[in-house]
Amino acid sequence: MEALKYAILYKGSNEFSKPELIGTIVLKLRLMDYNEAKALVEEAIKRGIIEQRGEKLIIKEGALKEEEKREDVFGEMIDYIAKKLGWSHLEVLEDLEKFSERYGDLDKKIVAYLYGLDKGIDMSKFKDKLEV
Repeated sequence: MEALKYAILYKGSNEFSKPELIGTIVLKLRLMDYNEAKALVEEAIKRGIIEQRGEKLIIKEGALKEEEKREDVFGEMIDYIAKKLGWSHLEVLEDLEKFSERYGDLDKKIVAYLYGLDKGIDMSKFKDKLEV
């Protein structure tokens, strides 16, 4: 969802056509490939972060900020796990990537929670922050 924030900053507006938004993310910002950007836009529409009015897409900045708060929980979990294990953030993220292969398309926060539990870390402080 961070790519949407950068697209708004790049254009200076929260209104896009679908090809313009995908093109901005892929070609101008070089944050994702075409399929990833297309999937991001579709997911954001489903979640109500992007409102579709005819051919126009309007990124709701309030909803985008709420989503960013939820994503901050993931970063907080990675910080906590790294501190408990005495590892760097990169080491945790690399090991988490391998660990996540078992779970397929599960939300990254839930995978991080399970990873922490698997490593013997008390993750109870994050339990209420997860949406299942």
